[in-house]
Amino acid sequence: MESGKSAGSGEVTNGAATSSRAVSLRIRGELRAFDIDDPVLPDWVENQALASNGHPYDKKMKKEAYEEELKTLQIELVKVQFWLQATGKRVMALFEGRDAAGKGGTIHSILEYMNPRLAHNIALTKPTETESGQWYFQRYIAHFPSAGNMSLFDRSWYNRAIVEPVMGFCTQEQYDAFMEQVPRFEKLIHQEGIHFFKFWLEIGQEMQIKRFHDRRHDPLKVWKLSTMDIAALDKWSDYTDKRDRMLKQTHTKDAPWMVARANDKRRAHLNVIRHILMSLNYEGRDLKAIGEIDKKIIGEAPDMI
Repeated sequence: MESGKSAGSGEVTNGAATSSRAVSLRIRGELRAFDIDDPVLPDWVENQALASNGHPYDKKMKKEAYEEELKTLQIELVKVQFWLQATGKRVMALFEGRDAAGKGGTIHSILEYMNPRLAHNIALTKPTETESGQWYFQRYIAHFPSAGNMSLFDRSWYNRAIVEPVMGFCTQEQYDAFMEQVPRFEKLIHQEGIHFFKFWLEIGQEMQIKRFHDRRHDPLKVWKLSTMDIAALDKWSDYTDKRDRMLKQTHTKDAPWMVARANDKRRAHLNVIRHILMSLNYEGRDLKAIGEIDKKIIGEAPDMI
C-alpha cells in the first residue's frame, strides 16, 4: 500500500513505537478499544478472529495435513509449468484482499517449487512520476506473461477500485473511469487467450486486527506493518462498500471473481491452487491428487459475498 498518514500520532520505526496508537473501532455495531502497541492481544480479538465474518470452520487446518496436501498440489503445479513451456500457453492471476488477507503467502504457496524465470511474483511499488503520467493500466501490462510464463500479481490495477478511492489517492473521476474501463480491458485479456484468474481473499475484521497485532510484535514481520495499515483500521465499512461495488461491477463471464475465505490461510491456499489446477487442462493432470474443491471456502463472488 502506498505511504500516507497514520490514524494516530505514533510512528513505527525499526519496530518500536514512539507513542500509543489507541483507536476505537465499530465492529458489528459495538465500539471496541484497541491499541496495536499493547503486546497483549484483547480477548475479544483472540476469541473471535477465526470465526469472524462467518468463517465456516471452528478450528484451523492442522499443519501436518496441510503440508501433505500442499506437496501433492505443488507436484501438479510443476506439471503445469512443463505444460506451459511445451504449449506456449500463458497464465495470469490477480490476488486482491484487505491488508493482511494473505495475498503474499498464497502466491508463495503456488510459486515455491516453480522456476522463477518462468513463474513471476509481481508486487509493484507506488507509481513513479513517469508511470503516473501513463494510461492507468500501462505499467501492469508490462508484466503480463509471455509464452510459457505465469504472472501472479500481489495487488493489481484493482488498487483503483478500493485502496485509492478509500484513502484519497485518486479523484472520483479517475475512479469512475476505471470502473467503466476495466471490464472491457479484461475482455481483451480473455480474447488474447491468456488463462486469467481473479482472487479476492476475504477475512474478518477481528482476524485482520489479530494479524496486524502479530506483525507489530514479531521482529521478523514488523516490516509488513505500515502506517497506512493503521490508518485503514477504522475504514472497514468504506473498504466493504468499495469491495461490494467492485465484485458486482467487474465480475464478468470473461473474468469472474473467485472469493476465498481466508481466515484459515491453509485452507485458502489449498483451494486457490485447486481452482487453478481444475481450470487448466494440462498434460498429466491427476484429478484424484487434486482432490475436491471446498465450496465452503472458495466460490464465485455472487455465491460468496
